[in-house]
Amino acid sequence: MIEVKHISKRFGKLKAVDHLDLQLQKGECIALIGPNGCGKTTLIKCILGMVLPDEGEIIFDGKNIRNDDAYRRHIGYMPQIGRYPENMTIGHVLDMIKSIRNDSSPLDEDLYHQFEIAGMLGKRMRTLSGGTTQKVSAILAFLFSPKVLILDEPTAGLDPVASEILKEKIISAKNEGRLILITSHLLSELEDIVSQVIFMQEGKLILHKDVTELKSVTGQSSIARSIIHLLKTES
Repeated sequence: MIEVKHISKRFGKLKAVDHLDLQLQKGECIALIGPNGCGKTTLIKCILGMVLPDEGEIIFDGKNIRNDDAYRRHIGYMPQIGRYPENMTIGHVLDMIKSIRNDSSPLDEDLYHQFEIAGMLGKRMRTLSGGTTQKVSAILAFLFSPKVLILDEPTAGLDPVASEILKEKIISAKNEGRLILITSHLLSELEDIVSQVIFMQEGKLILHKDVTELKSVTGQSSIARSIIHLLKTES
């Protein structure tokens, strides 16, 4: 579904992404992990079309995304920190995004109902807690039933109940055949969700493996321990 073909991106002397090749297929929930500054955010921004690679290309459903904005309608993006107009209410933000999309397809309002947002529509965005802002971001990411979901630290700031609701929604989306790419520093949060792991370091791809295979090869019981085991073995 998404092919990342030999992309590189520099910011001054810093090579944020270094000749990266990836194949991301539908029906997979993929953890994108690595230390701070490893290139995760730059890769995501390249896929979203927010940053243009210096080299290489990104193919979405068989088409090069360069100079083609239409593919973005098929991506639901949940940022780590959602930034919305402070004086707008939750209801205004939801209505604004619906109006911008102008999509007649049925909306996926499952999270809207499960998070019980209806009773908070009049609250202004500047007054919201971080967790409630995260809920709004999650609702918007899933609202238009996108083929691809890119979720950046999706459970950060959520209470345990909301976190479980979101994780169940992610699993459901994977089972429906959608592609989900998740970044997270809390690897324990990903254990029951992800099917593959991508580990980056200094802009390079270190590994891209199926979770079951990764645990089998390393003999470890968790994603975090498997990654640590591999890094120690290769150092």
